[in-house]
Amino acid sequence: MKKKKVFNLAKGFRGRAKNCIRIARERVEKAQQYSYRDRRNKKRDMQSLWIQRINAGTRFHSVNYGNFMHGLMKENIQLNWKVLSELSMHEPLSFKALVDISRNAFLGNKNVVHPPRKVSIPVSV
Repeated sequence: MKKKKVFNLAKGFRGRAKNCIRIARERVEKAQQYSYRDRRNKKRDMQSLWIQRINAGTRFHSVNYGNFMHGLMKENIQLNWKVLSELSMHEPLSFKALVDISRNAFLGNKNVVHPPRKVSIPVSV
């Protein structure tokens, strides 16, 4: 890279990394490595967040995530994680309809019984 481009990319860096060409080149190169890596990590993080939201929505209707997705696959409903997570958060009735379709498509979704939760009541003396 030419000197001018390196200094343009190094704007905002601290110390000599913004005005000494040798140090600026190293810091700019490292910054580009970080940005390349983190563009992929951002996708990974968003995918994880979407799956967590879908899982929360399905467990609210007594179905686990894996069985829900398997039921959708059997019914050939091709919605991606992003759309399903938005439905689970902002359109609960539409999401419930999808859960019902999934439940009817896959026998593993029926008759899921969860044990009752233990509620701890504070005892006053």
